[in-house]
Amino acid sequence: MGLFDRVSGTRRTTESNFSPAEAYAAIMLVAVASDGYLSDDEAQGLSTSLSRMQLFRSYPGDVTRKMFDRLLSILQRQGIKDLLNMALAVLPHDLYETAFAMATDLVLADGEVTQKEEELLNDLHRALEIPEEEAIKIIDVMVIKNRG
Repeated sequence: MGLFDRVSGTRRTTESNFSPAEAYAAIMLVAVASDGYLSDDEAQGLSTSLSRMQLFRSYPGDVTRKMFDRLLSILQRQGIKDLLNMALAVLPHDLYETAFAMATDLVLADGEVTQKEEELLNDLHRALEIPEEEAIKIIDVMVIKNRG
């Protein structure tokens, strides 16, 4: 037993009570923040992309803002890896490919891929159990989409 096991509320946890939508949003937030910087344009692009999805149709603006405030707080306190692990633990399997495709799209939106972003996409494709051939196809399509 460690010292912090005796003091309640001080231990960091990677358990979450995320809804599927929150888990999905967390993964997208990790994708745009993986380079260490979250610009206003990236935040706006993320918000716009999510608002187009059926998963978020019932989320009013204030609920979405509160959700992102919570996710950003976790990101700042616990870091990218913990937030990603918390989200992956509850993301429904039927959203795996969608999450990888949108994360790839968000990473490619600024026209360049940093080493950290590439590492994230590699980790994500493995964690989501997306076959390499399929991941490459998704990346190819997103490169074409973001060319112009």
